[in-house]
Formats: sequence, structure tokens, C-alpha cells
Amino acid sequence: GSRLTSAREAAADRFGTAVTAELVQLAMPHAEVVAAVAQREAADGLRVGDRVLQAGPDGLDEVELLLVPHRGAPARPLGKGASGGELSRVMLAVEVVFAGADPVPVMVFDEVDAGVGGAAAVEIGRRLARLAADHQVLVVTHLPQVAAFADSHLRVVKTDEGGAVTRGGVELLDDEARVGELSRMLAGLDSGLARAHAEELLAESRARSARDAR
Repeated sequence: GSRLTSAREAAADRFGTAVTAELVQLAMPHAEVVAAVAQREAADGLRVGDRVLQAGPDGLDEVELLLVPHRGAPARPLGKGASGGELSRVMLAVEVVFAGADPVPVMVFDEVDAGVGGAAAVEIGRRLARLAADHQVLVVTHLPQVAAFADSHLRVVKTDEGGAVTRGGVELLDDEARVGELSRMLAGLDSGLARAHAEELLAESRARSARDAR
């Protein structure tokens, strides 16, 4: 049990450092993730040195992920100290660190790009594409910089047929329709200038993904 605790503490340091480094690229430059390894004393537990600790099949430890969202803020449990967008980005960073070792086959990210844009959105797209090499990744996004990295682009549509019922549906876009959708995401309309920008964004995203894959 003591050897397992020592190994966990060493792994926790490496894990926290790696996830924090990923967050810098995900528009959380001053955030820090800490994996806290602690033990709980129990009168009917296992004696380890001069302490009597609660023990179980997983060892002597309780592991909790803590988030420091910005400088000067206290470390709080991840589930209590993070907004929806922050939580999604932390989980994206965690999955990138664990890429190739995580057995979860399907990952769904919503609001992972909340409150970001520009270069940070591109970095989010790159990391999602990297995860997609080993997992099925589903992403809900309004940012063209993120959508451009996808292998397949689905558009959610809502139709009103003039009655009391509004219907929703999902369309798989081909290459031509995808350029049109990206142009609308970029500029709010499908114009010649917007389409040229969308084509450039799509080509650059595919080139970046190909470089990352190598």
C-alpha cells in the first residue's frame, strides 16, 4: 500500500504538470490542475507506520482532481470549481494527456469552445482531431475554427411547417455544403469572400491534422 501511494504521488505530479501545460493552449493560461492524493484515518483500518488508515482493494488513497482557475484563486474540486466551458476544456486536456491509453470508445464535448476564439479555437480543434485518431469524438460547436478539423460535418436544422409542430433534424454535409456552412459560421452569410475564407480554413485545418498525425 505504501509503495502504491508513492507511485500515485509521483504520477499525480506528472499528470498535473501535463494537463496544466495543455490548458495554456486552450485559453486557460493561468489555470492549474492538481491531482491530490490523500489518505483517511480509520480506527479499524490498516496500520501504516504510526497511522491507521482506511484501506481497500485500490489501496490506501483517495485521489481528487482540483482546479485553480486563475492566479490567487483557491484550489477547488473540479466538479465544484469549474464552469461548463472550463470543465469541458479540462476534460479535453485530460483526454489528450491520456490519448491512446483511455479505453472509452466515444467522447462527446459540448461547450468545449465556450468563451474562446481565434488561435485558441484552432488549438481546441487540433486537439479534438488528435483524440479522433483513437476514439469516436462528437463535438457540438458554433466555431468554424473547431468545425473545420472534423472528418465529418453535421448540421442541425429546425423546420417550422406552418403548424404547431417544429421539427429538428441532422444533415450530413458533403464538401460543397460544408464550405457553405463554414462560410455562414464565419460571416453570417454564404458570400464569395466568406467561401474563400472557409476554403482556406478547411485546407489549413486538414494540413495541420496531417502534420500532427505524423
